[in-house]
Amino acid sequence: MLADTFGSQHWLWDTPDVFRHEMCTVLCRAPGDTVLICLRDLDVLDEPLEAGIGIAPDVALLVQHGTVVGWSLTDPARYLTTNFAAPDPAPPVPATRRLLTECLDLVTTVSVVDDLVDGEPAALARLQAADKALREQREDRHRADALLELIGTYVEDYGNW
Repeated sequence: MLADTFGSQHWLWDTPDVFRHEMCTVLCRAPGDTVLICLRDLDVLDEPLEAGIGIAPDVALLVQHGTVVGWSLTDPARYLTTNFAAPDPAPPVPATRRLLTECLDLVTTVSVVDDLVDGEPAALARLQAADKALREQREDRHRADALLELIGTYVEDYGNW
């Protein structure tokens, strides 16, 4: 689901690709989601990284012991887009940045996901509020649509309001 949000659909986190590295399973988020780092596994955190190799603007492959162990994306809100559409060159509005963080909280925070699955009213209200805010956002519409795709499955599966 998260891969759909950044314009690459299932290819971003698909099976090993031409860089021949394992799928990344650990998502690390900087405060305000200004940087997303995805790592092969938690063991990567046991030792320092050797390098970050820039492969595109704001995208780097992370290397440890000569092996690619993950990637990083700086300013992910800037690159929100649907499918293979080019990202808007204009910077995202502050509301989009806040909604990116809320959507990532909804789909990546284990306790929140568990609460959604269990039908906890507070979690369902939070999902409903994010869905409503994204639908009503007028500025930065294409990025809001990308975030709607991200939480769409959760709304369909758990948002029985």
